[in-house]
Amino acid sequence: MQTDDGVYFGHMLDTARQLAAMLDGSTRAAFDEDLSDRALRVLRGGYSIHAPDFLLLEMDSIFCKRIRRGDITRADGDDARRILRQLPIEQHAFTAYRDTAYEIASLTGQSVYYCLYVALAAIIKGKMATADRRFYDALQNGTFKKHLVWIGDIK
Repeated sequence: MQTDDGVYFGHMLDTARQLAAMLDGSTRAAFDEDLSDRALRVLRGGYSIHAPDFLLLEMDSIFCKRIRRGDITRADGDDARRILRQLPIEQHAFTAYRDTAYEIASLTGQSVYYCLYVALAAIIKGKMATADRRFYDALQNGTFKKHLVWIGDIK
């Protein structure tokens, strides 16, 4: 899914969870395979990927948690970190749109954290791809709908 100006906004938390699952075949069953494939298409597919500047720190935390739980091996976590750092992700300082995220969260009843991604999508005139169905559904009746895409709808 691309916007008119060719910018695609991927919600990297969801896609990186999928990426971590793909690295270890034993954990793949924990994810919907169709959504995993679509998430990887976003990562591999020539889209412009934008994310808050805390993304890599957040992903390190997720990979460490999955290693501790035994979902992936340390080698898998290291591979995931290497792959993620090779992706052409344009990082944006979240402080620049924190107030917008707060406003969106206040209007929608959603978390400021998730609304950071929506605010960034709005600023860059892109879309936030998400695999969080509750969040996606919650924003379908408002003005922010145009900045969301369900990851399952990505062709």
